[in-house]
Amino acid sequence: MMKKNTITGAICLVLALAIATVTGINFIELKNPGDIIPGPGVSEVHMLSEYFDGIAGTNGDTEIYVMQGKKPGGKVLILGGTHGNEPSGYMSAITFIENAVVDEGTVYVIPYTNRSGMTHNDAQEASPQYIHFSNKDGAVRTFRYGSRATNPIDQWPDPDVYVHAASGQTLSGSETRNINRAYPGVENGNLTEKVAYAITQMIKAENVNLTFDLHEASPEYPVINATVSHEKGMSVASVGLMELQFAGISMALEPSPVNLHGLTHRELGDYTDTIPLLMETANASQGRLRGATNEALALTGIDKAYEKSAELGMLYVPYDENGHPIEERVGRHLQGIIEYTKSYSEQYADAPVSFSNVPGYAELFTDSDGSDLGGARLGQYLN
Repeated sequence: MMKKNTITGAICLVLALAIATVTGINFIELKNPGDIIPGPGVSEVHMLSEYFDGIAGTNGDTEIYVMQGKKPGGKVLILGGTHGNEPSGYMSAITFIENAVVDEGTVYVIPYTNRSGMTHNDAQEASPQYIHFSNKDGAVRTFRYGSRATNPIDQWPDPDVYVHAASGQTLSGSETRNINRAYPGVENGNLTEKVAYAITQMIKAENVNLTFDLHEASPEYPVINATVSHEKGMSVASVGLMELQFAGISMALEPSPVNLHGLTHRELGDYTDTIPLLMETANASQGRLRGATNEALALTGIDKAYEKSAELGMLYVPYDENGHPIEERVGRHLQGIIEYTKSYSEQYADAPVSFSNVPGYAELFTDSDGSDLGGARLGQYLN
């Protein structure tokens, strides 16, 4: 009997070690949100901790890709990956990094703004762990599908009530890990607040003129296919929005609510000299009315449940059997960056920013017959 128990115990121990090894390897792999291959326009790569060493050595520290133009000018910051379950945000930033050439001024790109949020999924959401693209050479590029919040391994526990430090605004305790509720940040705060603080310090140190924060929202969310602007950026946003509409891109312009705190379009406008603009696209994979949640949904946006929801008048964006593919969503973001930057440069001619070689809405979406969407066409713009 003792010999039997010993054998059984040994088998259980071996199985436990095997499971621990497999899950350990998986956990380590998940810490990499996806390799980025800098394009010809990238002149330097820095770490965010260079602006605030309080995040050095943490999963909050993240790369800043610097793209310096040949001519002096203004400065633009692009924030992707604020929320890791909004893939067009970080894929737009990565596409910019791997393609753009800056002619005037400087563009800074942070593709994984909340890097910790890229290392896990939202619990009980059945989200895919990865999204994949085949590039022009046939190589497969792999990126994480993350979470809207900092990984609880990096910041725990959540309080019952989250209090925004600068304003005293109170929100659900889980929002303490949402970086877009943490600006302008707290020097001695939790990890999420420290990362927000570092970004604010970076904007101040580099005198960034114009900041883009790239987001997605569920199709049933009222602020969708929209740009949200701080009041000091409304003239820039208004002119850029007209150009987007002339190009056939439906875009609403929303003013930043003065009583909703912690968001980039409010706090970066209040606490720094930058003009902050936040853009939203329609992402079915993060909605509440969706069907099966998988990589195909994240890339194609095709979902029968949302088609039915559209018929019932439950959505704030048109929805049919074609869905809203990643190419449409990235195209909207990149075309927005193009048009709003042009508008800024015209109105602030003493500090212009210009760039080229960025695929826009036409190249990524409207010039397609639909057969090469769902990630195939976007992959052709990845190195």
